This record gives sequence, structure tokens and C-alpha cells, in this order.
Amino acid sequence: MLESATPGRESEKPREYCGLCGVINCSDILEKAYLGLHSLQHRGQEAAGLMAGFDDGCRLHRGKGLVDDVFLNIPASWTHEEVSHAISHVRYSTAGGPAEMNAQPLMADLAGVAVGIAHNGTICNSIELLRQLQAEGAIFQTSSDTELVLHLIARCLSSRHNGDLWGALEEALRHLQGAYSFLLMTRDHMAAVRDPYGFRPLVIGAFPDGGWMAASETIALEVVGARYMREVEPGEIVIWEKNSDDIVSRHFAASPRRAHCIFEHVYFARPGSFVFGDSVYEVRKRMGRQLAAEWPVEADVITPIPDSGMYAGLGFAEASGIPFEMGLTRNHYVGRTFIQPGNLVSRHNMVRRKLHPINEALRGRRVCLIEDSIVRGSTSRARIQAIRDSGAAEVHMRVSCPPHRFGCWFGIDFPENSSLLANQYRENEMADILGLDSLGYLSREGMLSCVKAHPPEDYCCACFNGQYPVRPKNAEEIKDAEYVAG
Repeated sequence: MLESATPGRESEKPREYCGLCGVINCSDILEKAYLGLHSLQHRGQEAAGLMAGFDDGCRLHRGKGLVDDVFLNIPASWTHEEVSHAISHVRYSTAGGPAEMNAQPLMADLAGVAVGIAHNGTICNSIELLRQLQAEGAIFQTSSDTELVLHLIARCLSSRHNGDLWGALEEALRHLQGAYSFLLMTRDHMAAVRDPYGFRPLVIGAFPDGGWMAASETIALEVVGARYMREVEPGEIVIWEKNSDDIVSRHFAASPRRAHCIFEHVYFARPGSFVFGDSVYEVRKRMGRQLAAEWPVEADVITPIPDSGMYAGLGFAEASGIPFEMGLTRNHYVGRTFIQPGNLVSRHNMVRRKLHPINEALRGRRVCLIEDSIVRGSTSRARIQAIRDSGAAEVHMRVSCPPHRFGCWFGIDFPENSSLLANQYRENEMADILGLDSLGYLSREGMLSCVKAHPPEDYCCACFNGQYPVRPKNAEEIKDAEYVAG
């Protein structure tokens, strides 16, 4: 997905753009697709969609809103018994226009074959490809970079592959640069694809009574009773056929190196998931323990920022011996608001609506807050002031990853470098700006020591050190592009 941060959208937290879930050759397809996608709601909250396969072809249903909102309105004619397979998608949109227009899956008729696609990631050379395809006469219906893939497949299918959809897909994928995990489907097949670097997670599970699921995280498999089998390998296409036990694996590219997104472990993935072979829960607790070793603190209580700092906070408390207290309570019913994010008074009030200090847990105490990341710092500053207002004697903060100094090209909505607080100030200056008595970040080496399934060099840390595994040719244009990521 090629979205860049939108001016005026001042979210303190970076956002993951998408989650994927596909199901084939089992009972209760719609129910399993719903439950699996619902477990991935944290990966995107603005739009959702489903494409289902029937004997007479494929049907598409999608719209703005949460999974529950969209699935509640599935046509009554879609009966469970008739659906043989389905792919589904949640997304978070930024600059590319109405969420409904860019909601996925996308579906197109390619040489008489209905093909659907859902995407998680960012195609880094999308603007270059867009211009090339438009010059050749392609007409685009959305502002999503995912539509590029359909156009590339159509071009390859008509020119060289004589109806071989998967051969055309392989050729199309070789034109792409950047991060992408795809689910595709036709009336008779479902396929899962992962880019050669393996930036974003994509896993495969099997049901005890037959059938398969592919999803962004293992938590989606667990909620529907599927057994984890393996990851889709970087540079691999996995194809399932309707009413068949056969699985076809095709490798369209060798992996130049692995570049798993470490921020999946820091923040995005659910703690109940295994991502890139490691338990997210265990990794976050290790990060907390490592943070305590690198940045000890004299404090009376360890208080996490809910919910993202919870598990690192547990690890920090265990390692330090300082009591763990839930000093902040979260209101889970605060949604989007009419309050304009640029208004600092409104921001302060919004922070208090979402996270409220518990005075009895904080008053008169030296408080150490555990946070997973600091982006712009405005929300953190309001939270810290609220904790001081509750009567805390001191407020310290420890962050379970290194400072974010660089934007992301690979499927995360980090703002441009100039909006990142750590890109503009040293850590002691940041502590003063945020109103802290002290601030400490986990080192990059310490962070990478907490993942065990792969060596440190297999992870992308570009948002921390600016060393991008793939640098888009149109990097400077991406910041202002009105062309959104899958």
C-alpha cells in the first residue's frame, strides 16, 4: 500500500494498513472467514471486504467500517452451503480517497476470468508502474496500488501466457518492488503470495476435517480451530484448487535477503500470535526485561500505557523487581471524534477520554511508564501531563524499541521524517519536551536480541536506522502521493 501520512491526521500511533484471511475447501466458509478476519481487526479499522466463490462464479461484498459492520450486511442470498472459498481483508486508509472506493478485495474480469485480490504492504515503485500502464492505455478505477497488480497480470496474460493465470501472475510479480502479501482467488482457486523479502507476515493453517486457511497472523487460525502448518515463504506462490486436496507451490523469485518487519513484534501483531516464528507475547516480555537491564530506574511503580505497553511492562517489572500497577484505565468505547486533531486543548481532552489516570495508584509515587514507541510525541506529552496532574511525584518513561527517526515505505503509516520527534531532538531534549524526569529507549541490538527464530540481519529496522532494504525510485514523490497502499 502506498499511502503516506496524511496532513491533518495526527494519530500518535503508527498504523498497520491491512490484514488478510482466506479459507477454502472446508465447512462454514463465511463464518470462518468472518471470525478469522475479526481477529485481525487491529490491523485495519476503516474498511473491510469479502470475496466468495460460488458454483456460478464469484461475488464481492465490502464497505466502510469494522468487520462486524460490513459482515452484518452480507446479502441473505449468500448461504454457507454454497460458498466453496473466500478471501477477506481489513484496511486502514489515509490519503487515497474514500475508504469504500479503496476497500478490498478488488475484483476484475481478466480475459473472461474473474480474479480477486487483497493486499497487505506497499508497492514501492507504484507511481512508476502507474505512469507506465497509463501510457499504455490502462484505466484505473481506484487510487489503490493493489489495482496495479491486476493490470500487470492482464497485460502479461494477454501478451505471453495464453490463459495461464499463474504464469502471468509470476511475471507480474517480478515487476513489483517493496512489501506485499497477497491473497488472490478465482472461481476455482485461491492463492497466497509473499514478496521476496518477507516484509509482512502470511501463514497457512489446516482444519482437522479438511480445508485450509491463509492469514496475516496465527491468531486467525487459532480462533477457528485451524492448525498452523507453515509460513508462506518469501518469493512463493501457494495455490489451492476448489474441491481438491492438492497444493501447488511456485517460487517466482529468490530471496535476496529476509527483511521481516521488527515492528510487528514491537507493536502491530496481537500478543496471541506467532509472527516470523516467534511468540509475540514472549518477544514483548523479553523486550521489557532487556529494557530494564539497559535503562534501570528508581521508581515505586511500573505502569504500562494500555494496551501497547502491557507486555513489555510485565517484563520490565519482573526484571526490575518494581511493582507493576495499572495506573491508567482505558475507555474502549472511544471512537473517532469531531474534535479537530490540530487543536491542542481538544487533544488533551481526547487523551483523557481514552486513557484516564487512576489517582490512587499514582499519587505521591515515582512512576515509570512503559511505552512501545513515540511518534510525534503530542499524545505522549498530554498523557504525561495527566499523570503529573494526578499527583505523581516523578514521571519516567522507558520505550521498548529504539527511537523512530525515519519513515516506512513497507506498509506502516509512519509520517514523514520531519514529523517524528526523535528525528528532530536528542533524547535528553525529548525528555524535557515531553515533561519527563528521564527517558530511555531500548537499543537496536537489545531489541533484536529478543527475537529468536531468525538472526538479527533477517529483520528490517529501517524506521530506526534509515537503512532501507528496498528504496523506491519515486521515494520523494510518495510523501505527497494521492495514491494509496493496498
